[in-house]
Amino acid sequence: MPLSVPSEVTGLPTDAQSILNLAAKSLFDVFAHASEGMLLVDRSGCVVWINDQYRRFLPALGFANEQAFVGQPVAQVVQNTQMQRVLETGKPILIDLLTNKAGTFVVSRFPLHDAAGLVIGALGVVLFDQAQSNLQPFLAKFSLMQRELDEARDALAVQRRAGAGLRQARHSFASFIGASAAVVALKRQARRAAQSSSPVLLLGETGTGKELLAHAIHAASPRAKGPLVSVNIAAVPETLLEAEFFGVAPGAYTGADRKGRDGKFRLADGGTLFLDEIGDMPLALQAKLLRALQEGEIEPLGSNRLVSFDVRVVAATSRDLARLVQAGQFREDLYYRLNVLPLRVPPLRERATDIPALLEVLAEDLALRSDLPHPEFSAQAVALLSAQHWRGNVRELRNVIEQLLLRSDTGVIGAAEVESVLRESGLSQISPAPLPEPVAASALLPLEAELLRQPLAQQVQTLERMAVAKALELTRGNKVAAAKMLGMSRAKLYQRLSDAL
Repeated sequence: MPLSVPSEVTGLPTDAQSILNLAAKSLFDVFAHASEGMLLVDRSGCVVWINDQYRRFLPALGFANEQAFVGQPVAQVVQNTQMQRVLETGKPILIDLLTNKAGTFVVSRFPLHDAAGLVIGALGVVLFDQAQSNLQPFLAKFSLMQRELDEARDALAVQRRAGAGLRQARHSFASFIGASAAVVALKRQARRAAQSSSPVLLLGETGTGKELLAHAIHAASPRAKGPLVSVNIAAVPETLLEAEFFGVAPGAYTGADRKGRDGKFRLADGGTLFLDEIGDMPLALQAKLLRALQEGEIEPLGSNRLVSFDVRVVAATSRDLARLVQAGQFREDLYYRLNVLPLRVPPLRERATDIPALLEVLAEDLALRSDLPHPEFSAQAVALLSAQHWRGNVRELRNVIEQLLLRSDTGVIGAAEVESVLRESGLSQISPAPLPEPVAASALLPLEAELLRQPLAQQVQTLERMAVAKALELTRGNKVAAAKMLGMSRAKLYQRLSDAL
């Protein structure tokens, strides 16, 4: 095959030149045997050779045999080829996706030069076919990175709008920390819900992050440029709720504002209205809320004029609405109106694997707010915190972290400090941190025998690599959490990972 040595190195001594020529031939042989097919064209772009593996593509390309294929211009026999571009530019295309009648392939294309550096042809290599399945791990990782990038952009946009003083969401999906299966599934469902205009009902215990998720849904929705208005129904006196929702006409009653006052529905027009603790809404107001949602109109207090609005409702509750309906404390028709897209926000105890990442994020946020150094949690402290029931969920965890941060003199937080704060927080029973799983002696013997045959320094490196690998497995690849578990800095963990490559 006319693979040549680059002209700039032809002045090497004879031995070196021979080695370089041999390397070029060896490289060609590797491609010829390891690839799914190879094709060679001359300087005019005509096919002059194909290898055995490439012949299996000929029927799909419309050729009965090799003789009918070879000698044809490559652009006429291989759809969407870029070989002509390689011939014209003299530059390789190292990785590309090629789709034609024979399928979708990952390909590389290389120009071939003579001793004077002129392009005399090009070599096309089919690295592998069935690109969708072969590239699935790569595509999945790319998709995850793209999603995280989109979330980061959303979060930045949210911060910019908040900084501009606009009534907007303060959080995006990137703000909802966690990589557990429960959180991944929740985010996937919430993203789909964000694209709909139907009501969303967030169900979950107090402190799980329902309000944060409501902000994220608004920020990812087509209404993101519109306002987000929140009402905590449990925090508003019952006598003021109707005015809070529907507004007040000018001079509606003694002491009312002469200019009147817009209610939350008017303020949220064109955006999202978040109704927190919807289960605490009085029955009398439930009927008016249902009518407003059905008709898209409200009637301010003291007015006989209907006002139209365009609002998407996201409601949340920590109560069992179905049970309230059965007890006659919540209207059944309103329940069905709100329960179109229900999303259950899991309690922290059901996603304990997210606690190390939550510790990192919450501790950093609290440290910045208090102008204190970022604390370091020992592996035992992380394990103890991860083992608790967390009745108050993320809100309770944040409170405990803040107490630990303010009490720490050294910036290093151990299990003893955690246990002390948990007891003072009113926990009558503290769940112990799980003990490491015992390893069978029969499983250790081969490993010990192998290690003993290595020098001491190498034994230490091997054990370190195993410990890092296990920590990454337990934390599902979360390097920050793995570093905490191992009791080392993130920089040291990255160094260990680099040494293992």
